[in-house]
Amino acid sequence: MPRGSKIPAAQDDQTNQMNDKPPSTNGPGQNGIFKRVIRAIKGEPWSRQEIQQLLKQAESAFDPEEQEMLSGVLEVAEIQVREVMIPRSQMIVIDHDQSLDDMLTVIIDSGHSRFPVIGEERDEVLGILLAKDLLKFFGNPSETELDIEKFLRPVSVIPESKRLNTLLKEFRDSHQHMAIVVDEYGGVSGLLTIEDVLEEIVGEIDDEHDPQEAEFIEPDVDLDGRPCFSVRALTRIEDFNDYFGCNLTDDDDYETIGGLVMHELGRLPRPGESLAFGGFEFRVTEADRRRIDALQVNKIPDASAATG
Repeated sequence: MPRGSKIPAAQDDQTNQMNDKPPSTNGPGQNGIFKRVIRAIKGEPWSRQEIQQLLKQAESAFDPEEQEMLSGVLEVAEIQVREVMIPRSQMIVIDHDQSLDDMLTVIIDSGHSRFPVIGEERDEVLGILLAKDLLKFFGNPSETELDIEKFLRPVSVIPESKRLNTLLKEFRDSHQHMAIVVDEYGGVSGLLTIEDVLEEIVGEIDDEHDPQEAEFIEPDVDLDGRPCFSVRALTRIEDFNDYFGCNLTDDDDYETIGGLVMHELGRLPRPGESLAFGGFEFRVTEADRRRIDALQVNKIPDASAATG
C-alpha cells in the first residue's frame, strides 16, 4: 500500500493488534519485514541502512538483477569519485599540439567518443574533444588546417571526495558526460564518465568498442622457449603482488606495472628495453610514443641481482 494511504478503521484495528502481538507462526525474517512495512504505512522515516536490510530480507521477491540494481541505487550515495574513477595512468588523452593523423589514430584505436585535451603539462586540461565534432572539420571543404580550440567543449572539474549521486545530478543538469577528477593540490588524478556512474547501479555496460575480457597476467614462453609471463601494463601492482606472492611497492607517481617501469627508467621505454627490479626482469613488448601496453616478465633466480 503506498505511503500515506488511509486504512479502513476495521483493518486499522486488525493491523494494530497484529503489530502489538505478532502471530507466533511468523519467523524472525517475516516479523522484521512486517514491522518495516507497518512503519512505512505510518509514514515513519527510514534510514538507508534499514531499506538495504529490508531488500536483503525480501530478496525472494526480486530476481538477482533487480536486487543488484536496487542495492546499487542506494550505494551510489555512499561511494566517492576516487573509488571508481579511471586513474590518471589509464586516461586516454589528446595533446593540444598533436598532428591530425596522430589524433585520429588515438580516436580510432581507443573507440571512445570523448577525449580530454591537454596542454604542455598533463595537469593542464584545456577542454573535452568529441570525436563527432571532428566530422565538421572533414565536412567543410574550406577548412585546410585543424584549429582544435574551435572544437573544444567546457571541462567539468570535480574533487575526489564528491559522492556519485551528486555527480549524477550534475551530469544530468549540465548535459555533460565526462568530468576531470583533481586531488587536493589541484593535480589531475583521473576522470569519470556518466557511464561509469551508471555502471555502479546497473552493472557493467558493454558496447561494440569494448575489448574482450582478457587476463592481465598469463603464462607464456619467450623466444628461447623458456617459461615467462605476459603482463598487461595496466596490471595494478597489488594484483601483481597477489599473483606472484611478492611485495613490490607502489608510489604516489604510479599504481600499475607499466607506471613502475616508466618511473624506474625515468622515461617512456621503447619495445625491447628491459628493467631488473624486485626480483623480476620486465621487458617491454608493446609500446607507442605515449604509453606502455604490454610486458614480458621473467623471475630472476637470484633476487639479489635485481635492483630495488
